[in-house]
Amino acid sequence: MIRTVLLTALAVSIAILGGAGSVWYALSAQRGIGAVSIGAWTAYPDLGGPQADPYSRARVARDGVLTLGRAEGVAFVASEDSSGERLRGECAYTVVGSLPPARLWTLHAADGEMRLLKPALPHETEIHAQSALRLPGGGVSVTVGAKPQPGNWIATSGTGPMTIVLTLYDTPLLGGTGLADAVLPQVIRGACDA
Repeated sequence: MIRTVLLTALAVSIAILGGAGSVWYALSAQRGIGAVSIGAWTAYPDLGGPQADPYSRARVARDGVLTLGRAEGVAFVASEDSSGERLRGECAYTVVGSLPPARLWTLHAADGEMRLLKPALPHETEIHAQSALRLPGGGVSVTVGAKPQPGNWIATSGTGPMTIVLTLYDTPLLGGTGLADAVLPQVIRGACDA
């Protein structure tokens, strides 16, 4: 009798812990269901619409973020550099290359919880289409890091996991097969402080 009760309790505990662990993993995974990856960048183009999967909706509800509908734009998140290394707050990175067509774009750095990184120095926390200095040919080169840099620089502070978010507003990428053919800038690691 006691053996049956203990085995039942063990089976129920394993089921509850396994279920909770799988939900936690699905909600924490950057490249989950519905994700589109292009180089170092990941986006969820259906996140703001009725086609979003239940795990993505749960992630949005848990984090309390505002999402863009397909007609509004798409946000790309890079949590790794172009060589596959995890982005770290104590390192500097250069986001360089051409950007897909969009009426407006913004680029900012966030911590591992997707909160805006506040710089230690009084400086811009994001670069956008109207303020960016352009390279010959129309591309951009933006340095993301704690130490001041000439040209386009996003000031950050802190250590630990970091992400870079590129948001394209009113872009034709989301119509037809545009997203599959998109070319996004590279994220190149620079010097690290630790």
